[in-house]
Amino acid sequence: MSRLLTIPLMITALCLTSACNNTTRPRIMSNVSGKAGEIGIVMDKAYWEGALGTAMRSVLAADFPYLPQREPMFTLFNVPNNAFTTIFQTHRNLIIVQISTDNPHAQMEIKKNVWSDPQIVIALSGPDAEAVLSVFEQEKEKLVSAIEQAERNRVIVNSKRYEDRSLRMLVNESFGGSPVFPDGYALRKQAKSKDFIWIAYETTRMTQGILIYSYPYVNSDSFSKDRMLQERNAVLKREVPGQLENSYMTTYAGQEPSLRWIHYNGKDFAEIRGLWEVENDFMGGPFVSHAYLDPKTNRILVLEAFVYNPRTAKRNPLRQTESILYSFAWADEQESK
Repeated sequence: MSRLLTIPLMITALCLTSACNNTTRPRIMSNVSGKAGEIGIVMDKAYWEGALGTAMRSVLAADFPYLPQREPMFTLFNVPNNAFTTIFQTHRNLIIVQISTDNPHAQMEIKKNVWSDPQIVIALSGPDAEAVLSVFEQEKEKLVSAIEQAERNRVIVNSKRYEDRSLRMLVNESFGGSPVFPDGYALRKQAKSKDFIWIAYETTRMTQGILIYSYPYVNSDSFSKDRMLQERNAVLKREVPGQLENSYMTTYAGQEPSLRWIHYNGKDFAEIRGLWEVENDFMGGPFVSHAYLDPKTNRILVLEAFVYNPRTAKRNPLRQTESILYSFAWADEQESK
């Protein structure tokens, strides 16, 4: 191993073990650098162009699900170990690959705020590339989840820091719980029955919208994908008209939406991910919905994030809007301030 390679690895090892986790003396940390959805992968070019790099790209740069155009889950860039200087160390998302015979076994470590804040640094180490590839394959779901959560947390922190509290109070009053809306979002529509609210951040080119509604819980079939989509389409037809006569938002039937259950922050919810379109018009885009059972009212509360951003990338806007959904809390769980 060359001296140029050894020095960065020694610095990394020290930061990932003790010095960067020193709790006895507070450190002043710089803000993270880099763009949303971007990951810096620190590994030598030979490994990046080999089987290890190919495997990492196949996972981290796979297509983001349910977008009208193909976009990668993350945007990746490679930094050789001997070029990993301070200019890269503050990046928001880092994966550092350390391959050396000094590493007796392969492992993955997840660290936060090593060189900047709020940062996530994932260290993959092992005695050879094959061992690191093996641990990557074993831990890839955990790795992707950790980076997605880090991206999500940044949005939630900013939402709370710059919250428009009046919107949360409005949603609480109607539904007994609410996400946190950052400044810039505004009420677009509230049904007279108060069982539907539409809140959006809008520019001349893009709309990031959040729809909130509920329907009765009857039995477990109320959480089936068919029933949830049936309720969704009925609400959207009634409450989200298009610009043309007899046009309205609905679920795009050309690609079957997905359904999965998620446990997050002590709560379980059903996630539907798919594409929306406007009946009798040419508008569309991606959406994600979270559905909770409200035991107090015996109703299913649905929070939906959607994006309209024609001819422009949609991954980051959707991820930002979706992250707001993850800030949801029932009214009795929320901070009073």
